[in-house]
Amino acid sequence: FCLSRGLGDVYKRQLFAKADILLQVRTAGANPRFDDDLPMLREGQVLIGLMEPLWKAEVMPRLAQRGVAAFAMELIPRISRAQSMDVLSSMATVAGYKAVLLAASHLPKMFPLMMTAAGTIQPARVFVIGAGVAGLQAIATARRLGAVVEAYDIRPAAKQEAESLGAKFVTLGLESEEAQEATGYAKAFDEAFYRRQQQLLASVITRTDVVITTAAVPGKRAPLLINAQMVHTMRPGSIIVDLAAEWGGNCELTHAGETIVEQGVTIIGAVNLASTIPFHASQLYSRNLANFLNLLFREGQMNLEDEITRSTLVCYQGEVVHPRVKENLAGAKTE
Repeated sequence: FCLSRGLGDVYKRQLFAKADILLQVRTAGANPRFDDDLPMLREGQVLIGLMEPLWKAEVMPRLAQRGVAAFAMELIPRISRAQSMDVLSSMATVAGYKAVLLAASHLPKMFPLMMTAAGTIQPARVFVIGAGVAGLQAIATARRLGAVVEAYDIRPAAKQEAESLGAKFVTLGLESEEAQEATGYAKAFDEAFYRRQQQLLASVITRTDVVITTAAVPGKRAPLLINAQMVHTMRPGSIIVDLAAEWGGNCELTHAGETIVEQGVTIIGAVNLASTIPFHASQLYSRNLANFLNLLFREGQMNLEDEITRSTLVCYQGEVVHPRVKENLAGAKTE
């Protein structure tokens, strides 16, 4: 609300009271002020937005108690028919682009190769870990700025995509077809695997000016790819932009929402980067939601039989109904 908080809260309560369908950017577990919103929700309302239902499953039973039908946009399945509704891909596109701009603004070098009368300026070296949507956008942006780009992903299929954008693909011998679940999202491995991965990544990171990490596993802590010892081998002035900061970080030294310097290496704990480019982030998000609404409602009735709407439905008729969220809740109770 572009109003004083007091007046804005009055209008917000009126909006919640009148609306049958509420579309939010960050709600439930993704909204740090959700305790303010929760009492305003009523039975029968439809709530749609980013909710972090797997990462913060403990919030979902409280939401269910309000009797709302809650749809989490993070759970859109990675299938062709759902691409126009894929909020995570839209926001990752923005984040991957902005990550490179952040790195370029902090790096004490220019990105491109330049031939000048005063001599040749060598291009910056950028290493992108994770060639999903954010990673591919980071590769494309860094290449447009003239950097030499290397990329790594555990999925063998990512090699062709990264190379098509001008990156050299780094092969560690750990690549696996099993690194991706049937839903299209990344799969977690054990600690021994990640320790081996760190050892093999170390030699690449040492020669790199900028490292952009994008690895995340839904509902779990982000895999630890860069430990403190690896950071200490990087040249002073080097940059790490950790796009997984909000989920624990791919770098051991990352602080979510903060930029720190460790032995001359700047580590940027990027959080919600899409909000820093609000015009296009909002444009993409609103289109995703509009496409989802067109699928969800048919002739005034909710369509809960479709694979896409079933996959995103978290709470319904007073209960948490999503299988993976229920599984996370059960796991938390036994710990």
